Amino acid sequence: MKAALLSVGTELLMGQITNTNAVYLSRELNYRGIDVMYHYTVGDNPERLAEIINLAFRDCDLVITTGGLGPTQDDMTKEIACEVMGDELVMHPEILESIRRRMAGYKITEMTPNNRKQAEMPSRAVIFRNSCGTAPGFALENIEGTKAIACMPGPPREMKTMFEKSVAQWLEEKTDSVLFYRELKCFGIGESELETVLLPLIDGQTDPTIATYAKEGECSVRVASKRATREEAEKAVDEMTEKVCDIVGKFVYSKDNEELSQVVSKMLKDRKLTLSSAESCTGGLFAAAVTDIPGSSEIFPGGFVTYSNEAKMRDLGVKKETLEKYGAVSEETALEMAEGARRKTGADIGISVTGIAGPGGETEEKHPGLAYVGFVYGDKSLCRKIDRKMNDRRRNRSHSVMVMFETLLQNI
Repeated sequence: MKAALLSVGTELLMGQITNTNAVYLSRELNYRGIDVMYHYTVGDNPERLAEIINLAFRDCDLVITTGGLGPTQDDMTKEIACEVMGDELVMHPEILESIRRRMAGYKITEMTPNNRKQAEMPSRAVIFRNSCGTAPGFALENIEGTKAIACMPGPPREMKTMFEKSVAQWLEEKTDSVLFYRELKCFGIGESELETVLLPLIDGQTDPTIATYAKEGECSVRVASKRATREEAEKAVDEMTEKVCDIVGKFVYSKDNEELSQVVSKMLKDRKLTLSSAESCTGGLFAAAVTDIPGSSEIFPGGFVTYSNEAKMRDLGVKKETLEKYGAVSEETALEMAEGARRKTGADIGISVTGIAGPGGETEEKHPGLAYVGFVYGDKSLCRKIDRKMNDRRRNRSHSVMVMFETLLQNI
């Protein structure tokens, strides 16, 4: 089944709100084996709304709309859906009563005439109750049964609840296949190189399919299969995942679409290890990433942001002679920072970073994008040099944090 998503609302076109509904629905439909072909956004204009629905039906069997089901004059999704599908609106007394009860719960004693509009539904529609608001949704097929439109309210909470409680089941009854996919997260390899080494698997692929994606500082491989049952699709994905990992396994840090910080934190918890950090150029971004994860107090007693040389000496015990001889951005300083963080907190592991985020701050020998990550654990100590030659402060800092997590992943 091929589908188009249609988001209705002038506020979307004006940039007043972010359209999160399309992201959610694309993921949910693909998961159920429905191919999403198009995303459309249209304002509260009945002519354009009808035009887009008809346009979508040229290539698609299903159109799913969000928005335009409210009580005001510019909420016209229901009326236009009826017009396109050759149906008419009729009053549903039971829906009217449920709206009245909900409004009474809001301490609204009088129902205005436009609220009655929300109880009018297409005569042939399958009705979807709204447990979070007053606007019901519905699904409507054309007379021939070859096209269908499903309309849901625009507020994300109402839409998601309606989808999960009603629309998902309606869709599953209409589809004869299931899509299963797994996303492999990679670090340390670029997207172009990743695709190149996987070309023997990608060329001529039918099912399962492989696709590579780039994200800030990392890449992912999406392995997907559409089969008659979830079990068949999952088995096909598992087999292809093994083949992918045979080629790029050393770069894969998660087969379940987890963030690198989550993978490392879980590893630390499983091994009952604690970690402390010392950061200069990243300004606490690493500590923030660790503490974003629930339960991080089990593994992270504390961290330090030591931006100046004075702070490095005072808070971490970095030697003055080290700073004078090698500079703040050096392997020697990074290692003393990591050891200082471990010693001060009593943690099992110390991790540090010192570098030049840019722009500016460079010397003849040192430039933006240069950083050192120090690591100490038991008798083991090492330092990794990052040399990106990139004058982008945000990306340099973000990349340094990723390298810190990767260093932990590879050495604990």
